[in-house]
Amino acid sequence: MSSRSTAEPERRSREQRTSDSRTRILDAAVSCLVESGYAGTTTLTIQNRAGVSRGRLLHHFPSKENLLVAAAQHLATSRFAADGLARADLPDADVDPGPRLDRAVEVMWWTYQQAYFWASVELWTAARTDPALAAALLPAERRLGAAIRQTVDVFFEDYADPPRAALVRETLLTAMRGVALTYGFDPRDPQTDPHLEQWKQLARMLLLPEGGPGD
Repeated sequence: MSSRSTAEPERRSREQRTSDSRTRILDAAVSCLVESGYAGTTTLTIQNRAGVSRGRLLHHFPSKENLLVAAAQHLATSRFAADGLARADLPDADVDPGPRLDRAVEVMWWTYQQAYFWASVELWTAARTDPALAAALLPAERRLGAAIRQTVDVFFEDYADPPRAALVRETLLTAMRGVALTYGFDPRDPQTDPHLEQWKQLARMLLLPEGGPGD
């Protein structure tokens, strides 16, 4: 066997180990953020939870700020890609667009109940008084926000012109974010939150051709 043929699997193995350790670090950082908050999350606790050496952690993430921002973005991006609106199991619009739109609103609301949302909330709050964190967080949040808006727009533009679709998108996203924040001190069942039905009605009134709540 040639040296080249043996070196290739070894290189892939090293790359896989590097990828695995990076993912463990990111997952551990999100868990620490959600469970302990920003103030209670240290690189040492993340290192211990991920089961990696100090050198390995610093190799991937030289600063705490970049690590925590990368962690929240990693989870948000991966979960949004896997479970977001673009991948949701939606009813057929040709049969009845109303239930399809209702389901889309439910999927949007579901994203605000996930760990990555609360990890992001911890970072948003801390960034107000931490310039280094703010500098690391802003461009990452802008990229993620653009990806989310693009996905929602592609769906909503099936129902209305781009300006109206963008109006509905921003209204729903900002309203959902605001309501979700109250769950931090007043936890309840998000599926029975009265705002959910209001958002569905709003989306139907503004996006369905016939207007009104529909059947």
